[in-house]
Amino acid sequence: MVRSYMRHGPTQAFGVICSPTANSSYDGRLAYVAGWEDVLVWDVKRGEMVSMWHSPSLTSPVTYLTPAPEPSTSTSTSPQTFAVSYTDGSIRLWSFDPSSAPDVEASEIVTFNGHKKAITHMVWDHDGSRLASGGTEGEIVVWDRVGEVGLFRLKGHRGPITGLSFIPHPNGGHPGYLVSSSKDTYLKLWDLGTQHCVQTVVVGRGEVTGLAFREEEATALSTQPAGEDPGSTTGETPETAAPSGKWIIVTGSGDGEGKVWSVEKNALARGMAENENGELPTLIQPLCTLPLPSSSEPITQLSFHPTQPLLFLQTSARSTIILRLRSEEEVAAKRARRKKRDREKKKKGKTDVVEEDEVNGELAEGEVKWEERLAVWCTVRANAKVRSFAFAPEEIASAKGGISLLLALSNNSVESYTIPTPTSATRKASKLADGTTPEPVKTHSIELPGHRNDVRTISISSDDQVIASAADGTLKIWNARTTACIRTIECRYAVCSTFLPGDRHVVVGTKQGELLLYDIAASSLLATYKAHKGAVFGVNVRPDGRGLVSGSEDKDVKFWDFEMAEVGEGEKVVSRLGVETVYKTKQLTLVHVRTLKMTDDVLAVKYSPDGRFLAVSLLDSTVKIFFSDTLKFFLSLYGHKLPVLSLDISTDSKLIVTCSADKNVKIWGMDFGDCHKSLFAHDDSVMQVVFEKERGSHYFWTVGKDRMVKYWDGDKFELIQKLEGHHGEVWALATSNNGQFVVTGSHDKSIRIWEKTDEPLFLEEEREKEIEAMYDSNIADNLNRDPDAEGGEGAAEAEAVQKQTAETLMAGEKIMEALEIADADREALREWEEEKQKNGLDVPRPTRNAELIARGDSDADEFVLKTIQKIPAASMEDALLVLPFRQVISLLGYLDEWAMKGQQTVLISRILFFLLRTHSSQMVSNRVMRTPLLVLRNHLRQALDKERERMGYNLAALKFIKGRWESERTAGLYEAEGMDEEAVRKRLEEGRGKRKRIEVRA
Repeated sequence: MVRSYMRHGPTQAFGVICSPTANSSYDGRLAYVAGWEDVLVWDVKRGEMVSMWHSPSLTSPVTYLTPAPEPSTSTSTSPQTFAVSYTDGSIRLWSFDPSSAPDVEASEIVTFNGHKKAITHMVWDHDGSRLASGGTEGEIVVWDRVGEVGLFRLKGHRGPITGLSFIPHPNGGHPGYLVSSSKDTYLKLWDLGTQHCVQTVVVGRGEVTGLAFREEEATALSTQPAGEDPGSTTGETPETAAPSGKWIIVTGSGDGEGKVWSVEKNALARGMAENENGELPTLIQPLCTLPLPSSSEPITQLSFHPTQPLLFLQTSARSTIILRLRSEEEVAAKRARRKKRDREKKKKGKTDVVEEDEVNGELAEGEVKWEERLAVWCTVRANAKVRSFAFAPEEIASAKGGISLLLALSNNSVESYTIPTPTSATRKASKLADGTTPEPVKTHSIELPGHRNDVRTISISSDDQVIASAADGTLKIWNARTTACIRTIECRYAVCSTFLPGDRHVVVGTKQGELLLYDIAASSLLATYKAHKGAVFGVNVRPDGRGLVSGSEDKDVKFWDFEMAEVGEGEKVVSRLGVETVYKTKQLTLVHVRTLKMTDDVLAVKYSPDGRFLAVSLLDSTVKIFFSDTLKFFLSLYGHKLPVLSLDISTDSKLIVTCSADKNVKIWGMDFGDCHKSLFAHDDSVMQVVFEKERGSHYFWTVGKDRMVKYWDGDKFELIQKLEGHHGEVWALATSNNGQFVVTGSHDKSIRIWEKTDEPLFLEEEREKEIEAMYDSNIADNLNRDPDAEGGEGAAEAEAVQKQTAETLMAGEKIMEALEIADADREALREWEEEKQKNGLDVPRPTRNAELIARGDSDADEFVLKTIQKIPAASMEDALLVLPFRQVISLLGYLDEWAMKGQQTVLISRILFFLLRTHSSQMVSNRVMRTPLLVLRNHLRQALDKERERMGYNLAALKFIKGRWESERTAGLYEAEGMDEEAVRKRLEEGRGKRKRIEVRA
């Protein structure tokens, strides 16, 4: 009989405030940060999590998130769209309404798959209709948000993309331009109309780590004729005048250098037209180098504020520099004041400043240099290394005002600061209006819901209601059901921990050799015992519940008893008879009773559940078993090649399981110490092993540095289940006493609960699923292999966006299956009709396919249409790509039928365009295809004409309604001004006369 097990599944990861894998976003109230594979939304003021965006069965960490710009017609209650990218190369668009949180959860709109590796940067265009994403492979993909498809892929960079920005064309009517920076030291300008790179700039020797983008309008000072542009014309009318102004691009490098570049609007308007000498124009012009303090730290992030003249740069591990951009008039006034002071010095007889005065005079009359406009405004210093920053687009609505700045730190915490804003009354570049130096003010921080360092130890209370986790600096108590943090207590570097009987106290062993006794209810440290001279690697409560044992790297195993000792002076109570009694408070204490000396460092200690034996693991890779009462030696287990890091004994005291740094797990018998089985368990060191607490169960759990959690059968020596989810080494493991869940803690500072479900699990099916998943991934990898990867320079700069995944392969198989069923049904129907006409008999109709009957006995073409409609638009082209040519011909026939009926004209056009583009050579070489293609063209044109007429009618109706509304509103305004009815009618008639008349036809 095949043995079945119960499947375990992840429930929720908690203890994570923000992960260091992605950037952050901030709207002044809510902070949007990455929580590994989830997006976490925090209310910064209240310090509470508002929402968690989780996609089922997704374990890839978030790499970038960016909100789409809100359209001007949207209201404050409309949902906002966020683009979130992941390390598997996918992009998910989420819809979230901040005003309805936490009542309404975020919804996933669409998934884009186009990158083969992790995505490093994304940016929206000005109206949010297009999204550009860059990946670690150096490719840029431009996505259509409305059509939910990838438009094209741009190749040219050889390193990860670090910055992207759209540049709209000055004259409109053009897709615009795209600026990209990469770690290959290049800055590129792409023409999105021709889909080619029009200019490549070598920024410097170091990697380009990011870019910031800002539009600057032309000012009176900057437009003074300091030299005519050779390409400009003089006799321009106002209608044909070249656009003024420029775009400023600031790039940051890995060597700490920041450079400023400009793109003139009139140069973009002229395009790539050659000049008189036959040379192409240089669109990106260098301006200057940022005046930053000399530092070798890389500039990891930089951004302009949308409304204030401020430039934010993250220049070192813990500090963010804010530069103020002064106006050209302010710089010119400062030059004039400097010239005036020099002139006064000259009058006093100081002739040594004459030459300097002449130089300053020339500068005051010349154009203002961009680097002169920059001045350090203030510096924000955080408590830990800053991973990213984000600022609210609007100022704080208070008397003092200011900009709200959010810092996502790498130690799993978030901080917010208020930055004072420069005003027009600010005379000095680095002073406020009242003359004080601007200083950032820390307003809020989110720290309590997570540890600052790795979770090193986890223990569960006897009733499975409370979880205790400890790290370097903090001990936290969690509610196991709600995963809420109940208590946070300071502690030293924790290595091991355990609940004491009664679940009111926790003992923590530290790296400094101390045993810390905590009272959970009072959130206080009761006592500190200097138990060992080295780190305490293991503590375990005696089965009788009256003491515990501790093992340390000082080669000692110490035994402790629990005693209730009287503490303090107590309270004096005098009775009626005058008898004075002192009542003292009793408190739990640990009393050292005996010590067992070992020959090597002790790494783990464990009592057998029946209380007979004590197992001790040593640094010499052996495990010694002693009688717990007499401490006499019983067995020595040797066989591991590296030290045993953890061990556990089954509830029936028959098996002992050990895990080691040699990546193996060994199962031993407790009666003779024989090794039953040695299992290669993990791809790295196995950090902890624990048996399930169910009576007589020989199932056990292991965790390792390979980030995996594994479930084993200790009787059959089989791997039951492999659980992925952690993104760092898994240090800690604890199983519940009722056997319903397991808790793990990791280097990624997350704590995860894996619950037992009601779904049965069969080992044979699990192995088959693993093989199928491996097979599908291999097929997808082979299909996604770039044929031009070996071509090097010969590869095209732009290509279509295609990526095969398991989902697109399944979608293609569904289309193929639907076409086969529909074709077989039609063929059977045709043969039935032929036979009926040939014999002239009433032949019974053939039985239709069961799936067609289940779909409501639908026609073949309707069945195929419904199948295709269920495929997401983002996956449609990749699904059609796997169709063989014979089924492409069959699909063209169904497209013709749908076009005749006028069904799904947009979908038909899109499918037909893709099929013609993909299979054009085969269709051209096949004469048979000519006739059906011509028929399909005529039918599709008729359907498109009807669609165009319908859209024209709807647009005319909307324009009519808009004009009517404007007239009514204007009439209301005129009445408010006190005009009589005749004057209002006259004014409306004048307005109607200026409008074009629209003839509306049905």
